[in-house]
Amino acid sequence: MNDTSNTTGAATAAPPLPSLAAATEVWLRIGCLSFGGPAGQIALMHREVVDQRRWISDQRFLHALNFCSLLPGPEAQQLATYLGWLLHGARGGLIAGLLFIVPGAVVMLALSVVFILAGEVPAVAAVFFGLKCAVLVIVFEALLRVARRALHGRIAWLTGAAAFAALFCFAVPFPAVVLGAALLGAVVPRWFAAGGHGNGGAGPPALLDTVMAADPGHAGRLARSARRAALIAIVAWGLPVVVLLPGGGVHADIAWFFSKMAVVTFGGAYAVLTYVAQQAVEHYGWLSASEMLTGLGLAETTPGPLILVLQFVGFLAGHGAGGGIAGGIIGTALTLWVTFAPCFAFVFLGAPAVERLRENRALSGALAAITAAVVGVIANLALWFGLRVLFADVRAVSWGVLSIDLPLPASLDAAALLVVLIAADCLFGLRFGVIRTLAICAAAGVALNLVMGA
Repeated sequence: MNDTSNTTGAATAAPPLPSLAAATEVWLRIGCLSFGGPAGQIALMHREVVDQRRWISDQRFLHALNFCSLLPGPEAQQLATYLGWLLHGARGGLIAGLLFIVPGAVVMLALSVVFILAGEVPAVAAVFFGLKCAVLVIVFEALLRVARRALHGRIAWLTGAAAFAALFCFAVPFPAVVLGAALLGAVVPRWFAAGGHGNGGAGPPALLDTVMAADPGHAGRLARSARRAALIAIVAWGLPVVVLLPGGGVHADIAWFFSKMAVVTFGGAYAVLTYVAQQAVEHYGWLSASEMLTGLGLAETTPGPLILVLQFVGFLAGHGAGGGIAGGIIGTALTLWVTFAPCFAFVFLGAPAVERLRENRALSGALAAITAAVVGVIANLALWFGLRVLFADVRAVSWGVLSIDLPLPASLDAAALLVVLIAADCLFGLRFGVIRTLAICAAAGVALNLVMGA
């Protein structure tokens, strides 16, 4: 049964929505061109469905974005799922969400295989070295961008600083930082009134708004399919965990660890990567800090959500357990499954209720507080990565409950510092984009390898 079939006289007066085939073509285009992180991806989506095709109004787009920003997981992918659901029900949401992931996942798998097969070749290793150095500057640029958007007012600044101190100085668990910020914003929303995405203007009439005005029951009829889809997604998410966990081993660890990540990745990939890196590197030993940075650099060069870096981690975990390339592919598939199945569940569970919410102060306050805390989280990520890119020896120094990572000055890597400075000039001085900066830094890594090897 078609979720969007008209069942009332009012509905027949509304203009027809785009066909599922036409929408699928647009979602595929977005999935293949979604470079530049969540800001660029959301801008691309806005241009395609709001500005060019006028399927969605600016106000409804921002309302959906506000909700998706509160969810754990990649907000741009979840926004595509939400809008796909509004247009064509659960089937449309599933198509939109999957097409946002699949192109980048295919490219990331190919790059992971290349890294394993040729990562030790000097020229290839030099490319990865350049990417790693560029990523440090990209993370810092993301920190500044998010800070400009989020930190409006003294309370927001204090929230960001407190989040940074809690993570870097006191090793407070990441989920506790995010949930604490959300609770603060929900209880005292007036403190964060200026920090949200905003509601946007009504804008010109859009196709979906016209349909929903003529047919007020449109979203209600889609709710049933959304609930069914959410239940299926939850079962699909939990099945590999239940099957694999009793037997233990690397695949059980992958299923359990990335399932936990799926419910705490508030604020996007940058916000959670510190915790992922620390656990994957220091606890599980799946890869090194240098390899984690390489994976982030590869994820920056592919379309789709930046959280696809987890796929690289899963690949190295499966490969490192003795499974070879096949084991890496299994690790990749399992990571993608438990990472993204809950993303669909969250959207399908919440979207019908959120469509009935407009000016909810507690929701807006929680969003703004999380966004402020994410600034501190990204600052912690930038410092954690920066120390390990620029210094060969970083040690944890503790004084009671206080624990701080400090570098050994003599271990400074001059080549890494040079490439980081080149990346900074590309991004901040010459105003190059992310892809161009990564390409230049990869070339710089190769050039330095040739000079130092001569």
